[in-house]
Amino acid sequence: MDIYRISTPGELLKDNTYPGRGIVIGKTPDGAHAMLAYFIMGRSENSRNRIFAEKQGEVFTEPYDISRVQDPSLIIYAAIRQYENNLIVTNGNQTDTVWDGLKNGRTFAEALESREFEPDAPNYTPRISGMLTFGKNAFFYQMSILKSADAQGSACNRFTYRYVPQNGLGHFLHTYVCDGSPIPTFQGEPERIQICNDIDKMTQQIWSALNEQNKISLYVRYISLKDGSIQNRLINKNC
Repeated sequence: MDIYRISTPGELLKDNTYPGRGIVIGKTPDGAHAMLAYFIMGRSENSRNRIFAEKQGEVFTEPYDISRVQDPSLIIYAAIRQYENNLIVTNGNQTDTVWDGLKNGRTFAEALESREFEPDAPNYTPRISGMLTFGKNAFFYQMSILKSADAQGSACNRFTYRYVPQNGLGHFLHTYVCDGSPIPTFQGEPERIQICNDIDKMTQQIWSALNEQNKISLYVRYISLKDGSIQNRLINKNC
């Protein structure tokens, strides 16, 4: 078994109808850019009634048709925010929890101590989070998953990973192993995923690999490690 294998988005996603929500963080092969990607999927009408919207560099989930919103509590949130030299991405309103924690002197992991998996029994959807921290011509990144310890949701297990960026390598964390009833929670460490130099190629590889029926939105950002300049790509199925 090659534990250091780096898989393409297609290899990780093409046969998976429902990985749920997913975060990818990594570094381009040429070493020039940090990257992140975040996608959402949905099975219910309420979940599918969403789009991504970018406002002043931050990314939010919003209703596509506000008249059809049933329960906004777990589907409407800030997905990507920045605090000083830290770029935060999560699958829920813990984005704000991390932002507030950093502002008050806490670390990424310490900020998430106040949160746990989502209260959506019987799935108990895990909360997945990532953060890129930038220095001079360099960065490192962390990823976290908060998930139920058992089928009853009786306790929360917390896992935090910190990575030294390597050219061409990213890590991919998603909420579910696959579709099911209840939906099985992601297991193991974040998956090793291949990163492209070209943002359009990277965006297309992820979007085309997601299940056509269940995919909703995708956001990809490349950040120059030389001058901090940003490239963004946003796809909404509903637009």
